[in-house]
Amino acid sequence: QVQLVESGGGLVQPGGSLRLSCAASGFTFSRYAMSWYRQAPGKERDLVATVTSTGGNKNYADSVKGRFTISRDNAKNGAYLQMNSLKNEDTAVYYCNALSLGIVTKNYWGQGTQVTVSE
Repeated sequence: QVQLVESGGGLVQPGGSLRLSCAASGFTFSRYAMSWYRQAPGKERDLVATVTSTGGNKNYADSVKGRFTISRDNAKNGAYLQMNSLKNEDTAVYYCNALSLGIVTKNYWGQGTQVTVSE
């Protein structure tokens, strides 16, 4: 059974930091690119950051470049998002995603974790 379980969300003041974690199970984690998406109320789900299966390449949305860092640990089947200098506009539900583009595309989602940035 495939599972992606996010944790680490919460309430933080502007300028603060949070570290999100995504624990994966039920599939070969090291063969999947991992991404973090976010969805604010009334808005579409947007891509925040992606790391390739080996961790060798990382990409970020312009809005988070220089503030967020995505990482992964294939030995622990975990993906992470370090979020620094948080802004009110970072408030959203953050989702972990696993994607494999093989003969058959496989795409898995976690249940999401709420991040609220507020005074």
